[in-house]
Amino acid sequence: MLFEILIFIVSILVLSWLSSSFVKTLIEIARYLRWREFIVAFFVMGFAASLPNLFVDLNAALQGLAPISFGDIIGGNLVDLTLIMAIVVFFSKGKVSTDSKMVQGSSVFTFFIAILPIFLIWKGRVTQVEGAILILAFFVYAYWLFSKDDRFKKVYRRVKEQSESAVVRRRVFAKNVVKIILIVAVLYAASQGIIYAAKSFQASLGISLSLVGVLIVALGNCFPEMYFGIVSGRKGEGWMVVGDMMGSVIVCATLVLGIIGLVAPFEIKDMSVFLIARIFTVIAALFFLIVVRTGKKITKKEALLLLFIYIIFLMTEIFVK
Repeated sequence: MLFEILIFIVSILVLSWLSSSFVKTLIEIARYLRWREFIVAFFVMGFAASLPNLFVDLNAALQGLAPISFGDIIGGNLVDLTLIMAIVVFFSKGKVSTDSKMVQGSSVFTFFIAILPIFLIWKGRVTQVEGAILILAFFVYAYWLFSKDDRFKKVYRRVKEQSESAVVRRRVFAKNVVKIILIVAVLYAASQGIIYAAKSFQASLGISLSLVGVLIVALGNCFPEMYFGIVSGRKGEGWMVVGDMMGSVIVCATLVLGIIGLVAPFEIKDMSVFLIARIFTVIAALFFLIVVRTGKKITKKEALLLLFIYIIFLMTEIFVK
């Protein structure tokens, strides 16, 4: 058991470190391509933070361990909307502002997309049809996001652009692309360690793979969001924090689960195990929407309520069969 726990922790740390490196590399690419700030927060941070979910969940589904995949996505979204968001606010300088029109509009998408897999896959079947619907939902949001380009004109520049020639910048761009490919390869290897540990937890703890996915794998895979959120929160970059949280939820609930549905369709025979997680996901998504749109800020008192929701979920999941 101790050996499996060590493997799990090491794999999570590797995934978190690689995701951080992935973020830095994508930021360099984003700066080269002159992407806008919210796009960086949503696509770069949100997608990079979802990479562990993609590799772990896709590999699990391909190995016939679909409960881990679905549990990780549902549990991960719940963690993002409650625990991670609360921690970020606690580390922020005062409140986290959400007055941006882009954030306000995206919060509505986040609510509906967070609960979409719950009702779309109510009976536990994820076929290529469901996969296509989820991916379509992602591209609908992406189209809406890019169509609002006039609302976020500020180009992302964390540091001053270096006075390098166009040839040198292109070489750096190509180097970063190769670096991303190498990172992806190592991410695949680390995801295998998490799946191995998850199967061991099931046997040692005597709980279902579904609960392992919801309670353990989901929490571990949220480390990248937690790290980025704390760093951005302490710097007062609230828009980046909220963008990352919403991006991670939307990418996992649509693109990640949709890819799994297309590549490795699956069926979970006993969906009753996910009942508590699904109920609390709806509650968390609704409360997150209310918090973001009411007062256009997230205060520390509201963060405490988000944290309280996750604690109640844990207690209910652990003590209620």
